[in-house]
Amino acid sequence: MSTAILRHAQPLLTLRAPLFAGLAAAGVLSLMIGGVALFGDGEITLPRAVRGVEPAPAPELASNDLRADHAETGTPIRFLDPEGEDEVSLTGVGEGFHAAATGTTANHTSGSDPADAESRHATTPSTVANPNALAPAPIAGLTEPGPGGPLPIIATNGTRPSRAYARPYHGDPGAPTIAVVIGGMGLNSTVTEAAINELPPEVALSFAVYTRDLQSWIDRARAAGHEVLIEAPMEPFDYPNNDPGPHTLLADGTAEENGRRLAWVMSRATGYYGVTNYLGARFSASQGAMRQVFGTLEERGVAFLHDGAGRRSTIEAAADATDIEYAVADRILDEDLSPDAIDERLLALEALAIQNGSALGTGFAYPATVDQIRDWAVSLDLRGYELAPPSAVMARRRLEARLAAEATAGTPHDDAASTDHRWARNPDDAASASSGH
Repeated sequence: MSTAILRHAQPLLTLRAPLFAGLAAAGVLSLMIGGVALFGDGEITLPRAVRGVEPAPAPELASNDLRADHAETGTPIRFLDPEGEDEVSLTGVGEGFHAAATGTTANHTSGSDPADAESRHATTPSTVANPNALAPAPIAGLTEPGPGGPLPIIATNGTRPSRAYARPYHGDPGAPTIAVVIGGMGLNSTVTEAAINELPPEVALSFAVYTRDLQSWIDRARAAGHEVLIEAPMEPFDYPNNDPGPHTLLADGTAEENGRRLAWVMSRATGYYGVTNYLGARFSASQGAMRQVFGTLEERGVAFLHDGAGRRSTIEAAADATDIEYAVADRILDEDLSPDAIDERLLALEALAIQNGSALGTGFAYPATVDQIRDWAVSLDLRGYELAPPSAVMARRRLEARLAAEATAGTPHDDAASTDHRWARNPDDAASASSGH
């Protein structure tokens, strides 16, 4: 029996040593805790980070350090206080703005005048002129006194206002070319501002002849690069219920009366290369009345552009009889003012430009018209088209008509014939590639 008891107790005897060691360690830890409780201060400080950040030692200043700059003699630079002053003050500086002293440009002791500063900044040489700006009007030798102001004339050297005031064009004559005119400028100042500032300079602007400050608006448009037309009010079919104004050209009017009215219209301003119609469906149907107007314009060297709302055959016959520089628009862009409808008309212009080589569209000073043309023109060149001023399309069509007439008659082309555009020469002539305005 004693042997069986020893056999069953053997596993307990093998655990005796570790058990005793654990009990001893627990007793020692209890004694330590009791000693701290009896004799310690009871405050336990949390352990600090083992790898704390120590402040870096200050580097020694190098001999070329700006903070220890010395003269060649080794004497350090000293910063001295102003002599005779304990501290910096603003004594003598005026608190308000005063007029600048006459004849002085420096050492002012009074404040500056904001108006004077504005004028000095406006005339500073750093002001960059608009590279698209056209020459200021009037150009010497192209005007004579008229009933309302300067009337256009052909200069003694043969320079015509239709060419002197046109926008130069240096585009690719082989590319499909599109020109756009926006009329009714000056009637709404907000839309006029947007057209002048936001539309490409190749887009021409035509101004209503009754516009207040007409010359100022024309000057601003030319300064932005736009070539300009003025609008001659012409008789519509429902006249006088629809009255374009007191200087309307009448289909049944006498030559003297229409001549006086046209002279007043043309003398309202200067700087325009051509005249366009305002209304005038009935007037443009009278070949005699149109021929009289075209004859006057041709004598004064001014071009004519019709907005397309008339009888094309009558206009073309009157133009051929007077040999005037003219064009008739292919499309009116904004008869429907919805953006989609305007875009469709612009796409029609692109198709006509591909088919005929050039296309000309007209619109009115509606906000939707200005917005759609602005957005449409942004990527026009990427689609392979050239945006050109209307005067360039006029010159191109005039040249094409002359070449066609010469081909029909079997006469040689006159290379010396001159216009202000690169289409003035034979397209087959290699030299025409470098000719310009």
